Amino acid sequence: MEQTGVQEHIVPYRTFVRVWLLLLALTFVLVLTSKLFHQALSVPAMLILTPIKAGLVFYYFMHLKYEKPFLKALVLLTLGLLILVIGILFSDLFYR
Repeated sequence: MEQTGVQEHIVPYRTFVRVWLLLLALTFVLVLTSKLFHQALSVPAMLILTPIKAGLVFYYFMHLKYEKPFLKALVLLTLGLLILVIGILFSDLFYR
């Protein structure tokens, strides 16, 4: 049976391979940074590159790219609230 109103998004394998290679390259940069610079740059690199990697996974592998703007906004709102809660929890360190 066919469902009406369902749109399929055919993504070429080339796109997935390119994103996968980019994720591997970013992982390599993180590992290299942690080995060469230890804590001087490894923590800032992780704080910058890890959300980028997560965004690529959300956008391409979880097909968020093809969702409606409302669902994209809900995902961003959820991630924003998660960052806020984690920030509030870590702000406790400043008052000890």
